[in-house]
Amino acid sequence: MRIARFAAGDEVGFGLVETDTDSGEDFIARLSGHPLLGDIKLTGERAALADVRLLSPVLPTKVVCIGKNYAEHVAEMKEITGESTEEPVVFLKPSTAVSGPNDPIFHPSVSERVDFEGEMAIVISRPCREVPRERVKDVIFGYTVANDVTARDLQKKDKQWTRAKGFDSFCPIGPWITTGLSIEEAQDLEVTTTVDGETRQNGRTSQFIHDIPGIISYVSSFMTLLPGDVVLTGTPAGVGPVSIGQEVSVTVQGLGTISNRVVARD
Repeated sequence: MRIARFAAGDEVGFGLVETDTDSGEDFIARLSGHPLLGDIKLTGERAALADVRLLSPVLPTKVVCIGKNYAEHVAEMKEITGESTEEPVVFLKPSTAVSGPNDPIFHPSVSERVDFEGEMAIVISRPCREVPRERVKDVIFGYTVANDVTARDLQKKDKQWTRAKGFDSFCPIGPWITTGLSIEEAQDLEVTTTVDGETRQNGRTSQFIHDIPGIISYVSSFMTLLPGDVVLTGTPAGVGPVSIGQEVSVTVQGLGTISNRVVARD
């Protein structure tokens, strides 16, 4: 299933994104309740996908990010972030960084270089801690697309990543959550980032240094994950700067595309 969070007029809700068999057009079928609470059902209402505004599919308490998870990206960022490590590199983005499809990425005036980082993201289904590898599938609600936007010059200047990664709008997520994928399927998807239509990143989740069970097991060994929390899995090689006015699009095979334009903050 593809589960989206959307706004229609003054109302915000959840719905299933489906395709009309006759017209071939996508529509959204409204759900009652909250998908992560399990008590949902179709209301019978539907609308063309083009007539609603897609929002970030979840409002996480935290966004947990994995750095240095593609060998070629480690090599290209060696001067700033150093060598790869035996254990996953973990950092956090605040919930206030989260935005949705087509929302603007605000370019902070204090940064001279803002980079895109296209990634696949995992959405957690229930409270969990110290999850063994073999149980990781039981705590994954689904998968989505994310952009780990980074003020690269501030990352280098600060020698840690909180400010560089944490600006408002620096974590677009969407366009929906795709459920029903096995870990094995999610572990071999193409990740592509384009800027104004030009391909800048192209990798596969099969290139992860730390796989999905390893990531969730490691993070949950020291941090309780809550329903709706989002785990970013790392970005492939090819990261680079975007300028005000440019549009960044991140696509993960089978999960969809998010596009966001870079704008100046007033």
